[in-house]
Amino acid sequence: MGEIIRKPRKPLQVNPIKLSQPMGAALAFLGVNQCMPLMHGALGCASFTKVFLTRHFCEPIAIQTTAVTDVTAILDGGDYNIAESVKNITTKVTPQLIGLHTTGLTETKGDDIRGVASRIDVPLVYVNTPDFEGGLESGWALAVKAMIRQLTAPASQVQPRRLTLLPHVSLQPIEVEKLKEFVALFGFEAWALPDLSTSLDGYLGEKQGSLSSGGIEVADIRSLAQSQIVVSIGESMRGCAEALREKNPAMRHHHFPHLQGLAATDALVAMLLEESGLEQPPASVVRWRKRLQDALLDTHFALGQTRFLVAGEPDQLAGVCQALGEAGGRVRVAIATVESPLLEQVVAENILVGDLEDAEHLVDDYDLMICNFHGEALARRHHKGLMTRGFPNWEQIGNQLKNDLLYEGSCYFLFEAANAAEEMRRHRKD
Repeated sequence: MGEIIRKPRKPLQVNPIKLSQPMGAALAFLGVNQCMPLMHGALGCASFTKVFLTRHFCEPIAIQTTAVTDVTAILDGGDYNIAESVKNITTKVTPQLIGLHTTGLTETKGDDIRGVASRIDVPLVYVNTPDFEGGLESGWALAVKAMIRQLTAPASQVQPRRLTLLPHVSLQPIEVEKLKEFVALFGFEAWALPDLSTSLDGYLGEKQGSLSSGGIEVADIRSLAQSQIVVSIGESMRGCAEALREKNPAMRHHHFPHLQGLAATDALVAMLLEESGLEQPPASVVRWRKRLQDALLDTHFALGQTRFLVAGEPDQLAGVCQALGEAGGRVRVAIATVESPLLEQVVAENILVGDLEDAEHLVDDYDLMICNFHGEALARRHHKGLMTRGFPNWEQIGNQLKNDLLYEGSCYFLFEAANAAEEMRRHRKD
């Protein structure tokens, strides 16, 4: 762990990597089956989010807006827009849930979405997500916490072998799927909230849906308090697990800052062995651990002579830096989008909350960048290597099937990083 600059050193972001809370909330609601995210704000806010997520996942994205303007926001506070939007949605489709979340415009006005929601007779979850606070990670977490508090029924007993996963926003759909499968190997029945593994995983359905297709069922969200165990992944999700335990204190909670690399996956396996009563992990788990050990040896030389800059959401930042460090990679600079207590655990020489302008000022300190595709221009300008991770990635396809998690995904991640480093050095020689 290195020096942490907790606050941005300038009054604005010049070349941002940070994304908004409403976008994170919309993505969380897309992990619920037959859900319609409803963004309470201007038309452009929802349009941008729709295009943004469509380009990242290469999938049609179902999202609606209350289309508030500066005039309607002042005259009636946008209450009428919410009611009319819900009416328009329900006349065309029958959503199992509407996810109502705010933006900066309606938050500045101070709209009472809780009061409006109480007068709407359709399944609806409301959450305040002003885009002048937090970022993608916190918007996702706020939406998850709202779903737990407003939908999950209290319980006093638990069902053995039932486990709830609360993944952070940076986990791609295939990573959520791999995590559910991994847990199932130890005899647990796993649910994930949200669950993008069956909604934005690139599955080719029969037709384009006007609602989210796949994800956790609303009925399953209501029964989550019956789980024996809740596992939160990422510091942003710790509060969501605490909210779920309020529904049933008999539930046991296990928290993991991330699940990348050998040590983090070992910790998860140790917990699953203890909770399941098994003496040894399944054979496939043991085999993948040995593969990761070999991958650490195979990639050590390439990564050990490479200086990295990693930029992204704090929960993802911690996992990427840990995985690189285990293989000998030197993370010289870690740039977080927002402040987080998890930055204390990030394995990097210098850690700051900032943007890509900060990365440009520190350009002599690193050789290879790991960040979203917005770093591409900087990498080309200064002849740096680039490995794309995080939101958005509009230049590559298959984002939903990129797996960096657990023993298996950590192997793929290290190989990709090592190959990117070697390719960068070949180009420099040319």
